Amino acid sequence: MPRRLHLNAFLMNTGHHEASWRLPESDPHAHVELDHYVRLARTAERGSFDSLFLADGPQLWGDIAQRPSGALEPLTLLTALATATEHIGLIATASTSYNSPYNLARKFASLDIISGGRAGWNIVTTAGAEAARNFGLDAEPAHAERYARAAEFLDVALKLWDSWEDDAIVADKATGVWGDDDKIHPPRHRGTYFSVEGALNVPRSPQGYPLLVQAGSSEDGKAFAARYAEAVFTAQQTLADAQAFYADLKARTEAAGRDPDHLKVLPGIVPVIGSTEAEARAEERVLEEHIVYTHGVRRLEQLLQLDAGTLELDAGLPADLPPEDAIEGAKSRYTLIVELARRERLTVRQLVGRLGGGRGHLTFAGTPEQVADAIETWFTRGAADGFNIMPAVLPSGLDAFVDHVVPLLRARGLLRDGYGPRTTLRERYGLPRPANQYVSPALATV
Repeated sequence: MPRRLHLNAFLMNTGHHEASWRLPESDPHAHVELDHYVRLARTAERGSFDSLFLADGPQLWGDIAQRPSGALEPLTLLTALATATEHIGLIATASTSYNSPYNLARKFASLDIISGGRAGWNIVTTAGAEAARNFGLDAEPAHAERYARAAEFLDVALKLWDSWEDDAIVADKATGVWGDDDKIHPPRHRGTYFSVEGALNVPRSPQGYPLLVQAGSSEDGKAFAARYAEAVFTAQQTLADAQAFYADLKARTEAAGRDPDHLKVLPGIVPVIGSTEAEARAEERVLEEHIVYTHGVRRLEQLLQLDAGTLELDAGLPADLPPEDAIEGAKSRYTLIVELARRERLTVRQLVGRLGGGRGHLTFAGTPEQVADAIETWFTRGAADGFNIMPAVLPSGLDAFVDHVVPLLRARGLLRDGYGPRTTLRERYGLPRPANQYVSPALATV
């Protein structure tokens, strides 16, 4: 099979640009309307995207004056979308810091069963003191501790998903035997962070367990991804940086004893598409003109862990910012933003404008051909296995990508036309169904 792009639709209320809700076409209430997400999911499915993705966090994030805030719980929303779609994968963000393995494993197994094998989990450790205080903590746990907890959390979840063998259900009406108790394997886990005794109360799902996605690009994040992740959502601003990240992560994955082809790297891109480059630039300027800079400066100060009032709009970033090692929050995003500002000598005003579109992800304004060229370049030059498509405005930005960029990618042989016979999300990402850890390979083939 020729190598093909993997596309994921990252859906965020009225679009990824923070000012998208202010456009005449936008519905400021769309972020809590099921019909809005059904329309987007069906559009992405029409474009034969592998999956769609919903971000999430256990806190009211940021200043609600800035943009539509709050969100429907993603596993609940994806369960509804599973009944409104047939093929597209359904990836939800869920935190290992503020959940328990048993409940979360059950929820993802249930989504995988309901969707016929289309569930994915974006595994996050959740930075920020706001979330910590919602769960009785005075401050967020240290970065390394969050990743240590995440590793144990995932180990327990894998035991739970494997706690039923695939053929545990006998359903023999004649003998009155519904299931085989010998094929149930309680984890009986006792660890640093978790103690979990019994087997999951949901049978093993169509995929075995959901596609495992990870989005951290710090040293701890990359080590975690090399050990567990099957897809990585990442943010890079330049081709060279993306190539370096791609090569590093693939090498780490191989060093961890895994097939590097079984980890897909998907950088984020925020496309603003016009029939001409001038039209695309004009659309980008309209969005920038709707940014409320006081909101953006406040958010930037929080991300950089600066006191309110530190930044000046028409000056650069302070020279004495702390190093990444001193940051306990989103380390890799902190470094990306600081390096972007330094490299391009951006004022705070210019930096807020750049971040307004994609919060550090690559933003690209151009024609469908130019967007397709950029995607092809990164894909063919060792920077990506696919892309996290993050339309600046929804639904129009996703419509434009599916209607005008997708046909070009198909014509170039980079993207499949439709879904074909493969039915699960893992199959579409070119991944095998995982073996059950409690069943020996010899017995599994009998």
